[in-house]
Amino acid sequence: MKKIAILIAGVVAAATIPAASAQQGWWGIDQRQAQLDQRIDRGVRSGQLNRREAARLRAEFRGIAQLEYRYRRSGGRLDMAERRDLDRRFDALARKIRWERRDWQHRR
Repeated sequence: MKKIAILIAGVVAAATIPAASAQQGWWGIDQRQAQLDQRIDRGVRSGQLNRREAARLRAEFRGIAQLEYRYRRSGGRLDMAERRDLDRRFDALARKIRWERRDWQHRR
C-alpha cells in the first residue's frame, strides 16, 4: 500500500514540475523516490535482488523518506542545503541499487 502511495505521489509530482526545472534536467524529490522504488521492485521481480538486499535497500529508502518528511515538517519547504543533502543520499542509494542488481547474487 505504501508503494502505491509513493508511486501516486511521484506521478502527481511529475505532473506538477515547472517546465524550467524539467528543462534543466532536475528531478523532483518525489519523482526520484518513485523512480528508485520502481528500480528496487524491478530488481526483485527479475531476480537481480534477493530478499535481504531488497529489504536493506528499502530500509535505506524509508530512512531518506523520513528525513525528507522531517525537513518539510520544520519549514514546509526544502531549502537548498536540505535539497542537496537529499540529492546526495538519493545518489548514494541509486549507486547501491545499481551495485546490488549487478552483483550476480540470485534469488534464494
